[in-house]
Amino acid sequence: MGNDLFSNLPDEILGRIVSFLPNESALETSLLSTRWRDIWNEALVKYGTEEDIIGVVAGFMTRFEEFDPLKHPRKLQFHFAEDSVVSATVASKSKLMLDFSPWKEELQMGYELEFKQSKIHITYQSFPSTFSVKTLYLKSVSYLTSEVAASIVSNLEHLENLVIIQCKGLQSLSVESTSELHKLTIIDCLELKSLHLKTSKLKSFRYRGPLPLIRPEYHFNLSDAMLDFRLGFGCSDLKTKDFDATLLTIKNSEDLTLCKWTFEELIWPSISPLSGSFKFYRLRELWWIDNYNNDEYNMDALFSFLKLCPALEQLFVTIDPESYSAGRSNSCLMKGTKCTELEHLKLIKFMGFTSRKDEISLAKCLIHLIKGKPPKIKSSDGSCLDAVFV
Repeated sequence: MGNDLFSNLPDEILGRIVSFLPNESALETSLLSTRWRDIWNEALVKYGTEEDIIGVVAGFMTRFEEFDPLKHPRKLQFHFAEDSVVSATVASKSKLMLDFSPWKEELQMGYELEFKQSKIHITYQSFPSTFSVKTLYLKSVSYLTSEVAASIVSNLEHLENLVIIQCKGLQSLSVESTSELHKLTIIDCLELKSLHLKTSKLKSFRYRGPLPLIRPEYHFNLSDAMLDFRLGFGCSDLKTKDFDATLLTIKNSEDLTLCKWTFEELIWPSISPLSGSFKFYRLRELWWIDNYNNDEYNMDALFSFLKLCPALEQLFVTIDPESYSAGRSNSCLMKGTKCTELEHLKLIKFMGFTSRKDEISLAKCLIHLIKGKPPKIKSSDGSCLDAVFV
């Protein structure tokens, strides 16, 4: 009794046992002990040149068996040049993660990145058809590895979801897809100034970082849009009209993240001449990023935006004191926005508020916009506010 029989089994047998589990359950075995975790974290280590990266990664993926994920290592460490390394990890559900993070601090240089994904743009080093990559994570691509990253993307003809994270020095990005790319996420690429989207089928666009000049080549209707521009402008000469094409792509979104300043400076000046005819008719979930102005919370911009959202069901309001503030406020004009009653709002959640008084004050004002049953209201500390007594 009490003996751990599994601990005495060789790695090959443990891997075989895992192969009979569903992928998600198999991954959970890494939480059982360091022994199981070490099996999952075993890495294949190889050495070569920058020109070898694509071939080595392709060969690594060829050996991966989705229904027997521990038969071969799921991780690859490929060393090239001087102290440069790319880490590749194959995950369940057709996910590939490539991390180009340097092992030591290196000189960062500005660069441009162009991704072309189409069924006819396949290079001589093709990725295996036995493992169809549908989700690709690219982290810490630099000017030294930008061509490799671009070549890898061009080989993934079934790619549906592209995630780009913390690429220092990236100043201009072009993403072209005529096939299956539906989701694009860009996180913390802080030097990005220009983003060119040639993607006709994009449904989800999630961005966190300073606002670059965004140029959609085609019109597409996003159902999920995260425009987290709390760091302000990434392109100093951006004008209101430069944001109009992006505004049209989010008009039919069901899930939207938006900063107060973006509405005040870029959206309101464009829609105010329409005299109330512009609405976010399909918006169900709004994540609103705000800040304090002179230690006071001004709710005018939020209320003006809510009047454009007749179908809203969930509202999340985040206070970030470090968030960029608009140089000028259009609050006086926005008060004249035609009122829309919120008939479907079921949940309001506050996050980051330091004053309970501000939460109660905002809740009271929001209730006046609501028609029907009061929503559930959660405060920043996790407690619930009673909508009847606020």
